[in-house]
Amino acid sequence: MSIKAAFVWVMVGDLADWLPMDVDIWAWVGSTQRELHEAGNTGLAMALGDVPGQALEGRFTQLDVVAPAIAQHAETLEKPWLEFFARYWHLLGRAGDRAIGAVALDDAVALADFAQRDDVRDCPAAPGAVEVLAMTQANTDGPGYAEARLATLGAALNGVGPDSLAFSGLATQYVAALLDAGQAAEAVAYAEAAVERLRGEGREASWELGAASVRALLAAGRPDDALAALDASTGFKPDDPVAKGRRETLLRSQVLATLGRVQEAVDALPDLDVVGDHAREWVEWARTVRMLTEGIANTWQLGRILRQWMAYFESVGGHRARFELALTAGHLAVARQGLWQARLLADYAEAVIAELRATEGLAERVAELRAAADDAKELPPPGPRDELVAYFDAADGRTADPERWVGWLWPLSGTDLEATRRHTTTLGFLGYAPVGADVYWKTVVEDGDPAAAGDEDISYLTGLLIEAGQDERVETLAARLPQTRSHLALARLHRARERWEETAAEAEQAAANEGGLEALRLWSGAVQQLGDNVKAAEILKPLLDSGEGEEEDVWRIIVLSTAVEDWATVRAAGTKLGMPIEPGEGPIEEEWHLVRVILPAPDGSQREVLAVRTGPATARLAIPQPRGMDYNAGDVVVIDPRPLEPIPENEQERESFVIPFAGVTMLRPGGYTSWFFDGAAPSEDEWAEFNEVLAERGWPMWVYSDENYRVTHPATGEQLPGVFGWIAIPPAARPAELDAVLDDVTEQWSHPLAWLDLAREVGIEAERHERISKEYGL
Repeated sequence: MSIKAAFVWVMVGDLADWLPMDVDIWAWVGSTQRELHEAGNTGLAMALGDVPGQALEGRFTQLDVVAPAIAQHAETLEKPWLEFFARYWHLLGRAGDRAIGAVALDDAVALADFAQRDDVRDCPAAPGAVEVLAMTQANTDGPGYAEARLATLGAALNGVGPDSLAFSGLATQYVAALLDAGQAAEAVAYAEAAVERLRGEGREASWELGAASVRALLAAGRPDDALAALDASTGFKPDDPVAKGRRETLLRSQVLATLGRVQEAVDALPDLDVVGDHAREWVEWARTVRMLTEGIANTWQLGRILRQWMAYFESVGGHRARFELALTAGHLAVARQGLWQARLLADYAEAVIAELRATEGLAERVAELRAAADDAKELPPPGPRDELVAYFDAADGRTADPERWVGWLWPLSGTDLEATRRHTTTLGFLGYAPVGADVYWKTVVEDGDPAAAGDEDISYLTGLLIEAGQDERVETLAARLPQTRSHLALARLHRARERWEETAAEAEQAAANEGGLEALRLWSGAVQQLGDNVKAAEILKPLLDSGEGEEEDVWRIIVLSTAVEDWATVRAAGTKLGMPIEPGEGPIEEEWHLVRVILPAPDGSQREVLAVRTGPATARLAIPQPRGMDYNAGDVVVIDPRPLEPIPENEQERESFVIPFAGVTMLRPGGYTSWFFDGAAPSEDEWAEFNEVLAERGWPMWVYSDENYRVTHPATGEQLPGVFGWIAIPPAARPAELDAVLDDVTEQWSHPLAWLDLAREVGIEAERHERISKEYGL
């Protein structure tokens, strides 16, 4: 069991084997949770214990917000073990499933240094810093960092034995480092010895250590033994239980493919929708697919996805992964006769070599790919050269192969403008925007006069340059364009880079010089991003009378006008769309239908809140929210009226479907205050009365616990079904009223309910609620 598993195991299981018991990181976690809750930061307090789950389950948006906030809070409170906890899990979430490399190296080194501090090194989890540093180095350039990894991992393993929870994870990384060092036989021997040492201590190896042994056997040319080892390890407990299923089937597919059992390997291979969000598996998946081209469709879609994966690794510093993916994708392209792509990928791989520390044999592998492309036969075009554009336009958009069309149009591109448009934009679509941008740039700017080019060409070229990251070229292009086009080109660039002030300034200039609908949209959108909804609405409102706008512009006017409570404009825009809005003046506060409003949470995640839609772009929240949220039941929020999910076509499904909409901004707070309750679940009759009493008063209540929540019977120690949630009261109701109602309705319950925060607020029987909380383990 590695440090990853140790953290999860300690959170949910027995602490008896996790030492030292007197100063325990989990005590720090619990203490900080209470402090955050009492300080009103409920969202962060609730998320603290969820950090390991965020890292392992792929909830990285939350993790990237919560973990740094916890680490900063721990540093302020001078709680180094808790700081290590947060920094470790954040880094594991980056170096693990996301396979981030060079971008995270400095943080990994800093965490390893932090773990050596006098007040941290005795933490049982401290060796995890070495493990995650080795992972980050492997992500960057496994072979290039192999010797460094072996040294640091070896030193760490000298300090821990198989009785340590850190041993299995460190041993797994040591085997991986031996493989990257080209020492397959040593890796096999080390893995087998580590498994035996664990058995000697009465412990079982992790599944990850078993998988490392399988990979070592494969590298040593022993695929039959690898399959046997994989079968033997399938029952081992994983450090990462979320990932085990897909990683095991992928490894099985690779072993079977190596054995030549193609159909079995194809059947075992995880689908793209299984591995597509998990960068850690991409290189191994692509290599396995290359071995299975007889049984798997090798299509342009596959090539496009592999190119997207390379772009991802560019952004995170996964240099070795980029190189390996480029060669694998190149050979797959040769196999389907996408020879232009194979040659580009050979160039790409060659350029990556400069980023790698270990380069022996890499140039030869690139040369092998080039030779394979040169030896393959080009596919003949579907018609005469001078008719290819017409053939392209007549092709079925659903079945046409864009990869082949790039090859066929290439001889025309740069000389024939129509062919150049189609060729370069298709290159961009397939992930080669820089190549398309170069060709289009030469045609429009170097060999022509951009001021005389058509709007479509300038728009396409600008888009390609922006996608390719060639910002300087956009600026150069803008300098050679007439005023309106120049401002539009720069506005597009600034919008793509989220420079809102610059976007607004350039788009305003374009709009003032007859820049048309695009200029108005760019200007309004930038102004809204800058927080001025009034001006953003005013920019678009003339479109209602002119008729120049499209339906999406009318909806945008509705949203912006709602945000500034310009109800006359909302009604006018709604009428234009044929919406049945009641006539009148002032706010639109109708009762339409239930919706789900997606709103941000303090931990970086999103919350789905049930609400009643009250107008074209408004909804009133119906569910009480925990303290510390920026919204609550009774609040009226502006929503984006575009559904976030498609409405089901099936009528029966449609009846129960509640449409989700994105929340835009708060319109009118309801002033409700939430109060927490917790305790043993009452009987059905007691619960029905509880709900009825609150509903009569119009006090929203929502249960946040699920069927797995349990509390402890104070007399018998029996685990009882529990219930906790929040009740919201409007501004006209005093907390003392809620306290009295709760006291009255729960008085005869078999087990008492606790509402400690409310009792403290009103100063009534707080000691009783503290006792209930302690006795029932709330």
